[in-house]
Amino acid sequence: MACSATSTSFISSIAAAKSMATPLSKTLTLPNSFSGTRKSIQSPVLRSISLTRGSHSAKSFVVKASSELPLVGNVAPDFEAEAVFDQEFIKVKLSEYIGNKYVVLFFYPLDFTFVCPTEITAFSDRYEEFKQINTEVLGVSVDSVFSHLAWVQTDRKSGGLGDLKYPLISDVTKSISKSYGVLIPDQGVALRGLFIIDKEGVIQHSTINNLAIGRSVDETKRTLQALQYVQENPDEVCPAGWKPGDKSMKPDPRQSKDYFAAL
Repeated sequence: MACSATSTSFISSIAAAKSMATPLSKTLTLPNSFSGTRKSIQSPVLRSISLTRGSHSAKSFVVKASSELPLVGNVAPDFEAEAVFDQEFIKVKLSEYIGNKYVVLFFYPLDFTFVCPTEITAFSDRYEEFKQINTEVLGVSVDSVFSHLAWVQTDRKSGGLGDLKYPLISDVTKSISKSYGVLIPDQGVALRGLFIIDKEGVIQHSTINNLAIGRSVDETKRTLQALQYVQENPDEVCPAGWKPGDKSMKPDPRQSKDYFAAL
């Protein structure tokens, strides 16, 4: 969903950009579907960015910024919803985990589909690994709890899930999917969004795949472990592909050279 840009100030900004020596004007539209952050920007921000190399060329981009903040780095939207766990209907409230556990919250499009069971069962088969690092896993789709229950009661060899070790949440109102910015409105289903939420309730990581692309449990766990490491060691950062036991890096121009020298 793109932001509308029809205001007089916006048109004036484009006109100003066109009048420059080397005219280059682009309108970049950013998603306007995020909600549930700590606070919202009350009005859209219009800013002109000028990039200049010497005195011979200049580029100007007119950017219509999103009216709200990104989810990463802000408090996760809370929710309370029905779920299926251990073949029973339960209530799940996200805020009940805050202060105690990390949460891996992932969305998938629909029950009784094709890519979805491969992801859902993969997280269940490795649930104990997440439990050992103080993390709860929660799955969400727009299906009803009755559909979830029927899918859980279907054998894996027949395209079902079998028993799962974590709850499957029902988002029939689509409010949770919308609040996390993963809902496809004209299809009424969610993209494959995955969010890692820390113990303070802040979203520290998100990844969103299109419908046909499954996610990696290995990469989810690796990212989670990197997050936990830097939170326990706030004077360090994790380079690309970092895994527990690998060398970390100091975010300092001089001290970072120790990492690069060891490569």
